[in-house]
Amino acid sequence: MKILLINEPFIKGFNRTQRWAGRTRGRVLRAPDWLAYATAVLERAGLDAKLYDFPAEGRDKHDLRRLVRNENPDFVVLDSTTPSIFSDIECARICKEESRAKVIMVGPHASALPEETMEISNGMVDVVCIGEYDLTVLEVVSNYPDLREIKGICSLEDGRPRRTQPRPLIDDLDSLPFPAWHQLDLMKYFDGSKLYPYIDIFSGRGCPHKCIFCLWPQVMHGHKVRLRSARNVVDEIEHDIRLCPQVVRGGEFFFEDDTFTLNKANAMEICEEILRRDLKITFSVNARADTADEELFGLLKRAGCRQLLVGFESGDHEMLVRMKKSKGLGESLRFMELAKKSRLNVHGCFVLGLPGETMESMDRTIRFALGLGLHTVQFSAAVPFPGTAYFAQCREAGLLKDLSWDKWLDNGEQAPVVEYPGLSRQAVADAVDRGLKSFYLRPGFMIRFLLATRSATDLYRKMRGARNFFSYLCTERHGR
Repeated sequence: MKILLINEPFIKGFNRTQRWAGRTRGRVLRAPDWLAYATAVLERAGLDAKLYDFPAEGRDKHDLRRLVRNENPDFVVLDSTTPSIFSDIECARICKEESRAKVIMVGPHASALPEETMEISNGMVDVVCIGEYDLTVLEVVSNYPDLREIKGICSLEDGRPRRTQPRPLIDDLDSLPFPAWHQLDLMKYFDGSKLYPYIDIFSGRGCPHKCIFCLWPQVMHGHKVRLRSARNVVDEIEHDIRLCPQVVRGGEFFFEDDTFTLNKANAMEICEEILRRDLKITFSVNARADTADEELFGLLKRAGCRQLLVGFESGDHEMLVRMKKSKGLGESLRFMELAKKSRLNVHGCFVLGLPGETMESMDRTIRFALGLGLHTVQFSAAVPFPGTAYFAQCREAGLLKDLSWDKWLDNGEQAPVVEYPGLSRQAVADAVDRGLKSFYLRPGFMIRFLLATRSATDLYRKMRGARNFFSYLCTERHGR
């Protein structure tokens, strides 16, 4: 049995695997983490599973057609996002035309709207695996066509989509194999805010918090936090170093958990295991402003942590309440105080344009971001992805102005699709640009940015990131 798992082609530079799918302003390209996990599960079961990342390889739909024709697989697994869903279904059609394959669709859009996805696919998608699909894909390919007992799927029955019982989340994450990075060229992935090369790693899944806009907990991995053992996590780090030794020659690992610092004990155990094995690595982690802890930050630094990525989200207290971000501005200030004391860099993330936003609140957020002492910053226009509470609010209030999914990008960039009384979509997009320019075009920032260069690969990372960013500012926005 042959299975192809494909991060399919779409718009050039489209970053499918990030939380807010689109072509980012810094032209970030992330590896297909979840497809790599599913590939590894299939490999472990003894199946012929091949993973292809078309965006990373610069390949298009003509290449997809040739690949499927030549391989003639039994199954093709395709990812899905909201802005790309019509293109994703076109890729499913290509797979059907060129092979005998059954098409399985995974990912956030198909998971949020499985019945609709199957209906608009007009028979091109055979099965949707809903949510966390590592083990579900294996069950589907092993039991096809008898899918009645498989939980967490949607398939056609008598010509109509039928959803089965929800699938329980995977509790024992240590039981999963490491992602199939050996099938990808890890040097092809780039993020200007991370050292080059970088490799994603997950020490846990799930987030207990209920931020209205956050996609992964609401659609893919749930609110129940599940953690891997420190030994298993560091085993994976050593495994990845053998696959890509460049990661310890100027690169870094990135802990893509929703909040690595959420469980202090587990985070400290991982740091202690890194130190016990005397691994000379650099890593960065996702954190929350309400997880500031001097003891933890000190241990993170000793173990090799370089940077904390934090969703501060807003500099307006009322907006934090509205988005259900259970923290205050004082916690953000305390977080920065302890991070600076521990000599940890901080990358701050802010979202503009959620319900209740005004020109004044956006200006407060930009001023707040500029005053925190951040090393780098990210401003994003809020996007109400299906399956999130934010999407439900917008739909109920009649705020969604583009209900056709192919209108959710603007020249490849994330497009504001919500129009509030008194606050236009364009005003939100302009505020995002204003925040980015205000932060990155400061002479002081640019001087510190260059003086902090660590190595030749770090200089490459910075020059490439700067080129990407200025290309966005000078061409994409002003070329419209």
